[in-house]
Amino acid sequence: MVQAYILIQTEVGKASAVAEVIGKIPGVIQAEDVTGPYDVIVRAQADTVDELGRLVVARVQQVSGITRTLTCPVVHL
Repeated sequence: MVQAYILIQTEVGKASAVAEVIGKIPGVIQAEDVTGPYDVIVRAQADTVDELGRLVVARVQQVSGITRTLTCPVVHL
């Protein structure tokens, strides 16, 4: 199982709506709107890195109101 945090910047005033839509996507564990340089932080999981990439590109980045994403895979050192 691969997990990642996805840091999202949105259009002004869209953070809450984006977090709500993303929170319903299969594979998303949690989606919260936050303050700071990013507007939404998402924790997601998939069976493989490739599946995680498809989740981000095909599902998360397609949500209306998103301007930029940064995916940070969780590592266990």
